Amino acid sequence: MIDIDTANAPVQTLCFDDDGATPNSRLPVLLYRLQPDPSVDLAAGFEALFAAHQWTPLWRDGIFDYHHFHPNAHEALAVASGHARVTLGGAAGQTLSVKVGDVLVLPAGTGHRCIQRSDDFLVVGAYPRGQEDYDIQRPDRAAHQQALARIAAVPEPAQNPVTGAPMRLWHNRKSGN
Repeated sequence: MIDIDTANAPVQTLCFDDDGATPNSRLPVLLYRLQPDPSVDLAAGFEALFAAHQWTPLWRDGIFDYHHFHPNAHEALAVASGHARVTLGGAAGQTLSVKVGDVLVLPAGTGHRCIQRSDDFLVVGAYPRGQEDYDIQRPDRAAHQQALARIAAVPEPAQNPVTGAPMRLWHNRKSGN
């Protein structure tokens, strides 16, 4: 596990509107800025943390450099090394900087892409149990209604991938989609 207190980890919530091509979600993106011990293997630590909270860690890599979303799965992205600038919410979304220790919890449908990264940028990607067979979809106005229907059918995860607590932060939904 990561050598930090994740139960009391501060969290920021970010909301993005449906733009007609990128659905985003009625649920907020959760952004944790953790302060991990730099002497531990963070990728392995994040994998263990996610697995302990019923999220399956599936890969270690970067984030695609094109706008995309997952219409059938929620996703957790943990920065194990390096730093990057990531746009969330589609073309009209928000660009933010992420660094070692940051974890993004993206509800199904949330647009994301990497626009700039360090050479050592490494992310651990994880998905709630039962959502491991995720699809990758690019924003597309023609397929938008179908994407919305698929997103609406995605169950909320049992636990928060960072804290292990119930997903209370997703119970305060924004109105809309």
